Amino acid sequence: MNLKASHTKSYIKQALNNDVLRAAVDKATRTAVKKRADKVDAIPYWEELRYRAHVIKRDVIEHLDTYLQQFETQAQANGIKVHWAIDAAEARKIIHAIAVKNNVKTVVKSKSLTTEEIHLNTFLMDRDIQALETDLGEYIVQLLDHIPSHLTAPALHLSRQDIGKLFHEKLGVDYTENPNELLSIARARLRKKFLTADMGISGVNFAIAESGCLTIVENEANARLTIGLPKVHIAVMGIEKLLPSFRELAVFLKLLAPSATGQKQTVYVNIIGGPLHTLLGEGPEQVHVILLDNGRSKILADPQLRETLFCIRCGACLNACPIYQQVGGHAYGWVYMGPIGATLIPQYLGVKEGRYAPFVSSLCGACFHACPVRIDIPHHLLKLRHKVVESGHSKAIEKIGIKAWAFLARYPMLYRVATWFPGKVQKLYKKPFPVPGYTKERAVGLFDGKGFRRRYLDNEKAKGAKNSKLI
Repeated sequence: MNLKASHTKSYIKQALNNDVLRAAVDKATRTAVKKRADKVDAIPYWEELRYRAHVIKRDVIEHLDTYLQQFETQAQANGIKVHWAIDAAEARKIIHAIAVKNNVKTVVKSKSLTTEEIHLNTFLMDRDIQALETDLGEYIVQLLDHIPSHLTAPALHLSRQDIGKLFHEKLGVDYTENPNELLSIARARLRKKFLTADMGISGVNFAIAESGCLTIVENEANARLTIGLPKVHIAVMGIEKLLPSFRELAVFLKLLAPSATGQKQTVYVNIIGGPLHTLLGEGPEQVHVILLDNGRSKILADPQLRETLFCIRCGACLNACPIYQQVGGHAYGWVYMGPIGATLIPQYLGVKEGRYAPFVSSLCGACFHACPVRIDIPHHLLKLRHKVVESGHSKAIEKIGIKAWAFLARYPMLYRVATWFPGKVQKLYKKPFPVPGYTKERAVGLFDGKGFRRRYLDNEKAKGAKNSKLI
């Protein structure tokens, strides 16, 4: 699946016409919102945790250079090989060099949006290295040649009937839509791959600067097998994923699971401190971490927008978003979607390519209230909208409309006539005016014949009369 953020408008139209997709996304997000609310309500200090997490991430991002240097020093002392990648191409090059050096032919991967960001699977496949996703959702979308449609639930847009048909067609098994049977089929296929893979590739949820350790949280144990069985483990990590110490990790573990999956805690918390084969006789012989920039330094340079780097990829803002609930993740045209994706797309891909993303929002604020680290997403969307307009990528009809309004606003009498006229015409038309495109899916109200200004003056007059009586 080759999506482009610049095609977002057409993707949205396709999604709105896909009743099966909309039903699947609606059901999944409603369930996620309910589960999250139940867990959050049971934590009386939830807001305090959010404030604490925000302060921690702000400290890390504002002193990122110091924490990165500390992490590199400690990780190397632990036997982890640290690599720096300025962009996706350099990250892929490093991974390929490690694979060639170790004669790698097969790779198992745990869920990692960062590797999706650099298009790693396609890159490896083109070089005759088999790369297999082992998270169940990622495995499903890989079979479909899709990208994930959600940060934590990659196959959220699919029904169990869709998955049953997929397994029947791609894996040659009898059709079933029973979730347990589908899981057993996938498990049987993947188990063999874990045991024979030459290299495991993962992302990183959190990296600990003080100790040089990596933390990966999961529910399926596929990450544990990915990082523990092959002789080589590569972790691809965005440079913003740091925490100062394990003390701060406890705060984020309490926030992540309720926000992401509505659990009190994830099933597995994996902490990687280095290669253990020499000490234990099992586990990876080599551990590599790739510190990926790929545009993050550019975001860091903006004192306001750098807050978007606080994101811990929980997906809570997606579940709460009324736009995402209607169209799913693929409509955004990139690997990051939903409200946080709408802020990241123009920053990573550029204002021209990502010009539509900041406008895929109702600005209702649900994303901010759901975000476990209190990222003010609506504020950042407004700033990014401003950037789109300033760069000349706004719609021509919007420019004409704003110029017309600005002209009328300079001449009060002309403004009053222009705003008085629709209300008078409405009395004759007696139904909502047609608005091409808009009224196909939405109801439009009637123009008030009296108008706001007259109603305001009448209201003030009535208030004055009421006050005079009281006196």
